[in-house]
This record gives sequence, structure tokens and C-alpha cells, in this order.
Amino acid sequence: MTIAVHPILPTERQTAAIRDAADRAAPGAEVEFSERQREVLDAVLRLMVAEGDGFSVAAVARAASCSKETLYKWFGDRDGLLTATVRWQASKVRMPKLPRDRLTHASLSAALTGFAESWLTVITGDLSIALNRAAVSHAGSGKSRLGEIVLTNGPFAMKSRIEPLLEAGRAAGLLDFEDPADAFRSFFGLVVADTQIRALLGDGSHPDEAGIRALSAQAVTKFLGLYGRR
Repeated sequence: MTIAVHPILPTERQTAAIRDAADRAAPGAEVEFSERQREVLDAVLRLMVAEGDGFSVAAVARAASCSKETLYKWFGDRDGLLTATVRWQASKVRMPKLPRDRLTHASLSAALTGFAESWLTVITGDLSIALNRAAVSHAGSGKSRLGEIVLTNGPFAMKSRIEPLLEAGRAAGLLDFEDPADAFRSFFGLVVADTQIRALLGDGSHPDEAGIRALSAQAVTKFLGLYGRR
């Protein structure tokens, strides 16, 4: 016999707490770099596009018109510079914003779609492609920690960012799942699909803005079909 369990809708205070958690969540979600530091990190990303990750701190200093001493002061060693670079790039994926009013099916769908669009836009860009190619080339080689850094501040960070929204959807009776990690893996698979791997392998047909909107909308529709309460 199946027992119907009716969701208990969250109070306004609970909804606000979930919303605040979403705003604060995720490694790299609140990246506080100065404008000058962001210029330096963008220089690192441009070097990666041109040369992979074989650049030196001296090369970064030249490209960014910055002294090596300043780089070491800001970021520590080379791994610290790489970590900051990955976190800066990942921060370009916009955090999903929960509405100030009670979450609805429409507002949940809009938040998920907006996040998916931002995510796809960032990971299919030349900077992210260069960064991920470098990470894959060194993964397991012992040459650097770039693979670990990208994994922690890329997919793991996206998981931390989106989980509060998924939890809010479940609390509002809009989503039905047992483990948010499983729900995230489904969302990841539907949004990213083969788009990133094709870009990494040199497929020149990156989706344009309209294509990203269409892919994101399709992914969210399928996700809600899997996990949405009927």
C-alpha cells in the first residue's frame, strides 16, 4: 500500500534561511579579488589559451605588468596562483538566486535555467576550455595539482551552489528526491551532456547564445520531468 505524504511548506523564515544559504554556498561562490588581481588572473587565463599551463610566474608577471614579488604576496606559490585563477573563472558562473517570495514551479524553473545558461556559457568559452585541457593533461601525472584544483573549484563548487536551490525546491514540495547529490548528478548530466567534452576535443561548433538557451531549457524540462512533483 502506498501512503501519500503531503509536503510541509516552509515558513517565510525557513525560506529566507534557505535563500541566504544559497547566496553564501559553494567554494569560490564569493570570490573577493581586487580589480588589479582580476587583471592578473585574466592574464593567466590568456597564457593558458596560448601556451597551456607550462607558463612561469615570471611570464605571468610580464604579461600582467606586475612584479613576481607582488604575485607571491597575493597568491603564495604557483599552485596558489592556479587555484585563484580557477576560482576566478568559476565565479563567472552566476549563483542561482531564489525569489524573495515563496518558491513556485515557474520561479524554480527560471532559477535552474538561468544557472544552466550561465554554466554552459562559461564552460564552453575559450578560457575554460584551455583551463580544462591543461587540467586533463596533468591529471594523475604528478606534474601539478591543477586537476585537483579544477575538480574542487569546478564541478564540486557547482554542486555546492545549486544544492541549496534543489533543497528549497524539495522543501516547497516542488521536487522529490532522497539524495541531493544524486539530483545534482542528474542535473549535471542533463545540462553539460556532451557539450563540454566535444569542446575539449576540438569540436569547433560551440553553441551560440541561442543554442545555450535552448540546451538549458531542454535540460531543465527533463530534470523537472524526473524530479518534479506531480
